Amino acid sequence: MMKRPSAIITPFSTLPPLENGDKLTRVEFERRYDAMPEVKKAELIEGIVYMASPLRFRSHGKPHAYIMTWLGLYESATPGVELGDNATVRLDADNEPQPDACLLIANGGQARISDDDYIEGAPELIVEVAASSVSLDLHDKLKVYRRNQVQEYLIWRVYDGEFDWFKLQEGEYIQLPANASGVIFSQVFPGLYLDISALLSGNLAKVLEVLQEGLTSAEHQSFVENLSSK
Repeated sequence: MMKRPSAIITPFSTLPPLENGDKLTRVEFERRYDAMPEVKKAELIEGIVYMASPLRFRSHGKPHAYIMTWLGLYESATPGVELGDNATVRLDADNEPQPDACLLIANGGQARISDDDYIEGAPELIVEVAASSVSLDLHDKLKVYRRNQVQEYLIWRVYDGEFDWFKLQEGEYIQLPANASGVIFSQVFPGLYLDISALLSGNLAKVLEVLQEGLTSAEHQSFVENLSSK
């Protein structure tokens, strides 16, 4: 009797897609993410994959645009500082977030741009536009950013109508208070002023007017001169 040929099992050659809740190493996360160009935002937080949902206009798109306009004006007046919009950040073996915005010092700062054009290390400042106080941004991400030495972490909780500005101090995040006029001043980027009330009320013109005051301050001028000497 003729023997039937044994079945030949070929390995599955296609990478599995990223799925919410996947537990992956950073290397495997990057492999799968790179193989899915249609996916615009995925993050690895404490070894777990988080995929972004479709983004609404008033609860995310517009607030995000306000943040980018504010930080973009600061970058334009501060040579030696770089602004990123949804750029992937390689923090450590289990964390590769894609923050809404980040601001970093180009030369002599904490982070660097890798040969394959990713941020490696902790940017000095990160901003996230969050839904509310129950979001990932205010819990697991906060712990990750604190552990990796992100110096200032800003969270706009749109549904709560709140804005949190954390500064790393002795290994812990403390909230920076606003002054009597409702303005918060960055401790890492001199001249980066934010009128919280104006931002939350949608008064972008006032936000930029107050920032302009910071950009003409002596502390900002000194910062720019210091950056140019590096």
